[in-house]
Amino acid sequence: MGRSAESLTRDWLAALAHERRVSPHTLRAYGDDLARFLGFLHEHLGGVADARALAGLSTADIRAFLTTRRAQGLGPRGVQRALAAIRGFFRYLAREGIADNPAPRAIRSPRIARTLPRPLSEQDAGRAITQAGAHDVEWLGARDVALLTLLYGMGLRISEALSLKRGDVPLGKSLAITGKGGKSRVIPVLPAVREALDAYSSLIPFAGGKQAPLFLSRRNKAMSAREAQALMQNLRGRLGLSERATPHALRHSFATHLLAGGGDLRSVQELLGHASLSTTQTYTAIDTNKLMEVYAKAHPRGR
Repeated sequence: MGRSAESLTRDWLAALAHERRVSPHTLRAYGDDLARFLGFLHEHLGGVADARALAGLSTADIRAFLTTRRAQGLGPRGVQRALAAIRGFFRYLAREGIADNPAPRAIRSPRIARTLPRPLSEQDAGRAITQAGAHDVEWLGARDVALLTLLYGMGLRISEALSLKRGDVPLGKSLAITGKGGKSRVIPVLPAVREALDAYSSLIPFAGGKQAPLFLSRRNKAMSAREAQALMQNLRGRLGLSERATPHALRHSFATHLLAGGGDLRSVQELLGHASLSTTQTYTAIDTNKLMEVYAKAHPRGR
């Protein structure tokens, strides 16, 4: 019997971590997907899978696993990710000369309905930022205002905003950000963003060097994305905003309001750090849909 599939999976995940620098979140997700797949194969094949068994799997075997996961309640995105994990694992096996099985490549990924982002209106974005400052601890209120102003004023992802260091403040006229896939972009800094960050920075009650996190928790730890989500959840309740009013919605708002104000699609793509123009084009559909709603209500033929 050859090497076990569990051993091969560990090697693949280690290779992803060290060679491709895949994020810990993705590694955990892929690891979980592969563990479930191997658990399924143990029952499906009647024993522990090894390299020979993996090489002999058919498309029907893999589809049976995906069908089982759907029956367990996994949605299309989860199925798509599980299939991506399996494909990646088998690519690794082929590259290492362990097993070359084309079956995973022959299976189509499930189609995922494209959902349009739901930006906040200019008024609601302003209300959220203003209300964020109403905190019983002054520096935390200033922090929340700075964070939301940064997301809305520069279109940053929450992970990008929270990665800023104390040494990044005061901001200059522009800020270089490294986003997904190591892609770098330069974003102009609005005066309102600079002022909000300066105000927050001046109130931080903890000492810290230039490499210390800029956004801090009450206990002087790096602020987490979960805390930012909780902030927006609190604001939704206080202001009666939609459930889709999340930190990421402020990034959507940044893009939508730029386009509505006459910004061209290619420039907005660069500011957002989208690899593909088609991703940015999603935002144009929002205005088109709104226009169609107005047309249907106002035009005599629309009634």
